[in-house]
Amino acid sequence: MYHVFSVDDHIIEPADVWSSRVPAKYREAAPHVVEADGREWWVYEGTRQVTMGLNAVAGKPREEWGMEPARFADMIPGCYDPTQRAKDLRADGIFASVNFPTLPGFGGRKFVTFEDKDLALACVQAWNDFILDEWCAAAPELFVPMTIAPLWDVELAAKEVERTLAKGAKALCFVEDPSQLGMPGWHTEAWDPLLAVCQEADLPICMHVGSAGSSTLLGDQIPIVEIASSFSQTARYSLNLMCSPAPRTFPDIKFVWSEGGIGWLPAALERADAQWEKHGYWSHLEGATPSEVAKRNMWFCMIEEPWGLTTREVYGYDRILFETDYPHADTTWPRTQAICKSLFADVPRHEVDAITHSNAERLFHFPLTVPIGNGAGA
Repeated sequence: MYHVFSVDDHIIEPADVWSSRVPAKYREAAPHVVEADGREWWVYEGTRQVTMGLNAVAGKPREEWGMEPARFADMIPGCYDPTQRAKDLRADGIFASVNFPTLPGFGGRKFVTFEDKDLALACVQAWNDFILDEWCAAAPELFVPMTIAPLWDVELAAKEVERTLAKGAKALCFVEDPSQLGMPGWHTEAWDPLLAVCQEADLPICMHVGSAGSSTLLGDQIPIVEIASSFSQTARYSLNLMCSPAPRTFPDIKFVWSEGGIGWLPAALERADAQWEKHGYWSHLEGATPSEVAKRNMWFCMIEEPWGLTTREVYGYDRILFETDYPHADTTWPRTQAICKSLFADVPRHEVDAITHSNAERLFHFPLTVPIGNGAGA
């Protein structure tokens, strides 16, 4: 059996995450689920939003996939129930899981758009308390506690990270490029207070593809195949961060890039280093090259990527992580073991162990707990 540590799974938030946690005065404005027009909707600050089917297709045949709104009853319980999720993952050899939010956006960006920022802060804290007190508490040996932050205020963000660290958080969920949300970008010193807290705590900062929004989502003009196939966002945003002052000011900071793949890395790093050298003199670039920053401060994630795996010596197998993307359309579940057997057939065992779990164990300070009877190897 392959022992898997998944650094990219997703929570479909239960209907009461906010209504049962925010102060009473915010309950009508905070996200809650209503029945209208023959379907279920999330409603918040006078806005209503559907849940796309592709966010929760685990357990469904591909012929039934679609973008139509889904009810909770249309999903398997593991999408929103942590106890059932734990059973699903363990049955597929997945013994640790990092989970991104759904309604708040993959990096918590939705709350930036709230007009009432006191409500927004209450919603951020409610989601974090749900994660720490309920979701992760259901299987603390399996779920890695990752929280979000109030992105619109760096001082508040640093304080919220400190609050959640005290409650056991082991990762921070963030956006790839805050400048895409109208906030200062990585090429400023604005985020230094937050980065300082994360570096001091050795807290990985996890960023999912699309967490800062996507210019590719143009209604029905672009097919979902193109959107789901693109690595360009991760390449663009990670190179932006590699070339920024942030990892040079904070040389021990740790950034994790989910669902962006690894096959593009060799060419991107080669070109970035060449451009760093060409333009370094007149633009006063100093310090580590982009590839040195990547190999020191960044980890990249793969799912089913046989070609990308052949390039692992260029970047280093010790900086590659594995993900199962439960319950999204990319998920390996419930065939993770068969997929790993095919994917890693010609890879040395010590490299397989590093990619499937031990790299992540060290990064998140979260040792894998394998129940007795689940085997010692593939």
